[in-house]
Amino acid sequence: MEDRAIIDLFWQRAEEAITECRRRYGRYCQTIARNILRSPEDAQECVNETWLKAWNAIPPARPARLKAYLGRICRNLALDRYAADRAQKRGGGAIEIALDELAEIPLPENTGEGEITRVLNSFLRLEPPELAGIFVKRYWYLMSDREIAREYGYSRGKVASILYRMRQRLKKRLESEGLM
Repeated sequence: MEDRAIIDLFWQRAEEAITECRRRYGRYCQTIARNILRSPEDAQECVNETWLKAWNAIPPARPARLKAYLGRICRNLALDRYAADRAQKRGGGAIEIALDELAEIPLPENTGEGEITRVLNSFLRLEPPELAGIFVKRYWYLMSDREIAREYGYSRGKVASILYRMRQRLKKRLESEGLM
């Protein structure tokens, strides 16, 4: 079933919308949540919460890209759960490291999310596809450098170097756009 038809089911308040989302995007959302939480059970709970959040948000929302919309909901839920778990355990890990790496690029507080998204998408389109993929896997899917290195057949040092250089280029791009 196509995304528009699934969204129409949400608007009709047909429970089949959830079934179709689960069928079409369940594995995608499960991967996002598992990469963040590292627990299949917690990941499944986030995915289930994703369907509920989508049900409550559509309508009035009518997302242009359902996959990205659901992925964002799932990612945010997983990050919230991760933060709550870490607040209790005070542990450190790969996600904190990835988020700390991005913190090297300070943004003014009044910068809108849409503006940052526009510049980031433009930046990634100009990068070679392999490098853009590495960047997205690290900072959107929050994969560890070890997982990325294994997937691309690189050393962890090479992945770290690629990501460092990309962050530097992104910082220059944000500066040239007047966002820093």
